[in-house]
Amino acid sequence: MRGYLVAIFLSAVFLYYVLHCILWGTNVYWVPPVEMKRRNKIQPCLSKPAFASLLSVPCKKCVVVGNGGVLKNKTLGEKIDSYDVIIRMNNGPVLGHEEEVGRRTTFRLFYPESVFSDPNHNDPNTTAVLTAFKPLDLKWLWELLTGGKINTNGFWKKPALHLIYKPYQIRILDPFIIRMAAYELLHFPKVFPKNQKPKHPTTGIIAITLAFHICHEVHLAGFKYNFSDLKSPLHYYGNATMSLMSKNAYHNVTAEQLFLKDIIEKNFVINLTED
Repeated sequence: MRGYLVAIFLSAVFLYYVLHCILWGTNVYWVPPVEMKRRNKIQPCLSKPAFASLLSVPCKKCVVVGNGGVLKNKTLGEKIDSYDVIIRMNNGPVLGHEEEVGRRTTFRLFYPESVFSDPNHNDPNTTAVLTAFKPLDLKWLWELLTGGKINTNGFWKKPALHLIYKPYQIRILDPFIIRMAAYELLHFPKVFPKNQKPKHPTTGIIAITLAFHICHEVHLAGFKYNFSDLKSPLHYYGNATMSLMSKNAYHNVTAEQLFLKDIIEKNFVINLTED
């Protein structure tokens, strides 16, 4: 069993290094491996820092745009577009919702089950950031980039079978950000009891954690759950209701709401959609 776990870990580390090289790295410089299959994919890899365009902005003012239904009819689009950095997540659309959520996207965090599949949603100026929760997520990206057969086993929902983003648009989020969100901000246990499903932070909380690391000032929009009315809209798009989130066993929504309340009350962030 231990040997099996070690093999998985080493495979994940290998894929992590390879994918960082292909995609020019997330926040450090990488040297491309020499002996590796599909060398033609590796050779063009350059030692180049990610997010280089932000280095010229001396004091970055950022907004993290959640997908909450609280954004409906708020007409915050123009306000959101005025920020230096705009972070969105998963498949929260801009197209058709410009008045509510704006047009621009600097970073979009995603995972295999949540990424856009419609090319109409691709903004060439967006950097898509893979949030890898499991080794399969890295393997999925590797298979997409190298033209391999996509294995859809092991995902809670069928992942995308093609990417609408070009390789130069993609980065991989440093796992440190996910760990910090889970263990330091939400105070999740590192080992859950056997009778409980392991919890992980929502992409929104991870996006806020990322913003704390790359921005000087952080504002939020679209982060609120209305559990008093389970028929109220969960998102600013689509028809999902709050009842769907109330049944989610993989997130600790209570802990996240307390965390958001705390950072808003302490003025660590400014909430644009507070009633």
